[in-house]
Amino acid sequence: MNDIFIDVDYSQIYKAGQKIGGDVFLQSRDSRSNQIVCTLSDGLGSGVKANVLANITAHMAHKLSFSPMNLTHSARIIMNTLPVCNQRKISYSTFTIADIRYSSLDDIEVQLVEYDNPLALHFRGAEQLDWERERIDLQRAGAFKQEVVQHSKFRLAENDRLIMFTDGVTQSGMGKTLPLGWRSTGVRSFIAQTIAANPAISSHDLAQAITRKAFSLDGLASRDDITCAVVYVRRPRRTLIVTGPPFTPDRDQALGDRIKNFSGRKIVSGGTTALIVARLAGKKVKVDLSSWSKDVPPSSTMDGVDLITEGMLTLSKVATGLERKAPVTSLPQDAVRKFITILMDSDQVEFVVGTKINEAHQDPSIPVEIGIRRTIISRIRSALEKNYLKETSIEYI
Repeated sequence: MNDIFIDVDYSQIYKAGQKIGGDVFLQSRDSRSNQIVCTLSDGLGSGVKANVLANITAHMAHKLSFSPMNLTHSARIIMNTLPVCNQRKISYSTFTIADIRYSSLDDIEVQLVEYDNPLALHFRGAEQLDWERERIDLQRAGAFKQEVVQHSKFRLAENDRLIMFTDGVTQSGMGKTLPLGWRSTGVRSFIAQTIAANPAISSHDLAQAITRKAFSLDGLASRDDITCAVVYVRRPRRTLIVTGPPFTPDRDQALGDRIKNFSGRKIVSGGTTALIVARLAGKKVKVDLSSWSKDVPPSSTMDGVDLITEGMLTLSKVATGLERKAPVTSLPQDAVRKFITILMDSDQVEFVVGTKINEAHQDPSIPVEIGIRRTIISRIRSALEKNYLKETSIEYI
């Protein structure tokens, strides 16, 4: 597992009265080349038409960014492809592209291309950093003014953040609470205060804080789509999931050492596994009746372990919840919710799976969806990687 995690997330509030956003944010990761591409596009107007225009732009930019082509040349292609509005004589869509390449915490380079969106911000902790941008002047047929694409390169370090947003953020409050709108200066000040108050705030929470503030400035009736994306460089939050007893009893101690030496949150799933862990640690397992549910057995607690659950049934329901991308807040207050909550707050998830066969799970009368442990763990890994972009590893013992 890498010692670096680049946390990327965004928040969006649609224009009042619209059921679809005219802003589009895309992010993709290529683990083979250690590359992340983030694209934020703002379509002209709002609603379906703006969404289509922004989607075309964002997907084009995304695809070109993963090609061997120079990013500046890619921006020129996008600009020459985008049509110009006949009435307003301006481009049908704006865009910001961040191409991030990394190998370690000491080697993270960003290429940034910006066209007509508010300029992105770079924070190191609560301090804003400036950097040089290269102006690329374009003159397209039909456009009433010379258009400028800005290209830049800079490096990110641990605890740095790159923050991108559309003009729905900077123009919030215009003509209402603020005559000229929130503007970039107001956004910068708010971000600095928010990070100072909570230095470890996640990308998700910071992006939400910014969009909610803009929404409140608009009097809770947004005049435009409000979108903010945040890139946050930090050390990964790690979780270890142990399930199933080892193949032979002489491997029990290795399992106990694995848990004891792990730096991060720990989940033990399965009654037999929990008894082995408790015996080796000399601790007692206590049932948590506050997590009682008619669907799954309640969770338990033990010093040194963050969560203990029943095995196959709980794991099966965790897999289903992850596959359906069910919001944590929509889940009942049970062991499954606690399990998924920890996973959502993790960047890297390591599985240690015991390979001793439990004869009870070979009974054909048991529902098919419970399946065998290995299959369920495979489902959880796949959902974590595909739906939530988590890093995972697995070890059989």
